[in-house]
Amino acid sequence: MEEKKPMKESRSVKSIQIFPEDTNHHNTMFGGKLMAEIDEIAAIAAMRHSGHSVVTASTDSVDFLQPIRTGEVLSLVSFVTHAGKSSMEICVKVISEDNINHQKHLAAYSFLTFVALDKDGKKAKVPAIYPESDDEKWFYESAIERVKLRHERRHESKKTLDFMSTKLYI
Repeated sequence: MEEKKPMKESRSVKSIQIFPEDTNHHNTMFGGKLMAEIDEIAAIAAMRHSGHSVVTASTDSVDFLQPIRTGEVLSLVSFVTHAGKSSMEICVKVISEDNINHQKHLAAYSFLTFVALDKDGKKAKVPAIYPESDDEKWFYESAIERVKLRHERRHESKKTLDFMSTKLYI
């Protein structure tokens, strides 16, 4: 019988405060710094679900919805939304909070794909997932279309590789 785990078991949360060194000349968080935080918390959710070490296979996108300012506290929430044979789709939502004014907003979100690896660095089988709440059901059901689009994008990327080279100029 195939092993299945509830989506909620992969849920991982990380909170950080934004300091001046985390921000650009607009006093908003560097996008690359946020992307690193997203990748880290997504990896934790993937490892929690799979029970294996993992590698990032792709980041679909990072959608920046609201600026993140110095002094705000971020809560990054990640969870597995789809599990294939060895790969997992992870959703990360980024909630920014102004603790002085007690205001929260969804600042960003991202979908990433991770692959589980065994001790020899080969792809490892991951458990299937199942949703329980209405929110989880939406993510679970909508993952099918995202996985399809990801496969199409990967196919197009392989065609692009035929024209890429290591030359510094075209």
